[in-house]
Amino acid sequence: MPFSENIRRLQPSATLAVSALAKQLTAQGKDIIDLSAGEPDFDTPSWIAEAGVDAIRKGQTRYTPAAGTPKLRKAIAAELSARWGREVDWQAVVVSNGAKHSLFNACFCLFGPGDEVLVDSPYWTSYPEMVTLSRAEPVFVTGSEDRGFRVTPEDLERAATPRTRGLLFSSPNNPTGSVYSREELESMARWAKERGIWLISDEIYRPIYFGNDGPAPSVLDLPADAVGSFVLVDGVSKAFAMTGWRIGFTLSPPDLAKKMEAFQSHTTSNPSTPAQEAAWAAYTHREEAEAEIRRMREAFRRRKELVTRLFDEKLPGFSYVKPEGAFYLFFRVDGLFGGENRKGSEGVCTWFLEKAGVALVPGSAFGDDRYVRLSFATSDALLEEAVERMARAVESS
Repeated sequence: MPFSENIRRLQPSATLAVSALAKQLTAQGKDIIDLSAGEPDFDTPSWIAEAGVDAIRKGQTRYTPAAGTPKLRKAIAAELSARWGREVDWQAVVVSNGAKHSLFNACFCLFGPGDEVLVDSPYWTSYPEMVTLSRAEPVFVTGSEDRGFRVTPEDLERAATPRTRGLLFSSPNNPTGSVYSREELESMARWAKERGIWLISDEIYRPIYFGNDGPAPSVLDLPADAVGSFVLVDGVSKAFAMTGWRIGFTLSPPDLAKKMEAFQSHTTSNPSTPAQEAAWAAYTHREEAEAEIRRMREAFRRRKELVTRLFDEKLPGFSYVKPEGAFYLFFRVDGLFGGENRKGSEGVCTWFLEKAGVALVPGSAFGDDRYVRLSFATSDALLEEAVERMARAVESS
């Protein structure tokens, strides 16, 4: 049966596929430590969850405007205004069903046939699929390995063509955990502005930053004259442990926001109404929110230090990108290629799953087959056990 040309090159999400396989094996009674999931292991803060439950009890379960309730959009705009130091028009904010949905809306409304979009690589697995679904072409740009793969304007210039319409990147990066400094962000933004290229900045991991007590640098931190046309993507999933609530948003020029709102009105309509109420609570109770974010960030910082120390001690032959944010360790496994059907990163992940009972995500899903991604969004005890199992498997291979 023929399918639409729109999905000819579409591939399933590798991260979700690995997580599903790990859950399936666990259900079969196998002892699996799942380090594949890209979500915090904390519960949603109770006061945020209660706001969603209370909304249901009050009958707030009907349609809202497609771009979200005005009060949530105003709360997000107020948060962004405080960060930016200038007034954000709340109508420039579009709330969607998670940051993934927000990213897709931006790509679909900005790009089309004949366009090229530069994608910072290694990339989150859905980026190229979103660009392809928009009928544009992803062009992968990889920075130097010794600087955490962060790209420079020189890297971008080599990849750009007259067809280049956008630059899509995340910081902190998934899967590497690398973070662009304010100076690096500014140099990229100025490069994009000079060439009339849309900058799409995925900042969903911004609060999970290990460089200091605050969040990672943002495009909103840059001088006004450094930034041209941009779309900021963020949401509640990572910062507030609300992945399943599915609330993300974009900040963009108002005319683009109207287009994305119209597009969303014909695809999904509004995000979940009770979830919007929970997100409103998260964005309006600033002191409580900051306390929760600090608590989770410090836990991730401790786990980052634990897992890197364990790798240095027990798996010294495996180099990795030093995580500066998010909750991932991206480490090289090409030294294991060859034996026992370990053909590429997928083969290595299957081998670790079978030999060690540890679920990881192959780097091929992120554009670099030499690497594997480990999520340290789990307990210290499970991290210690997982690395110990992996070390035993490597020693016996």
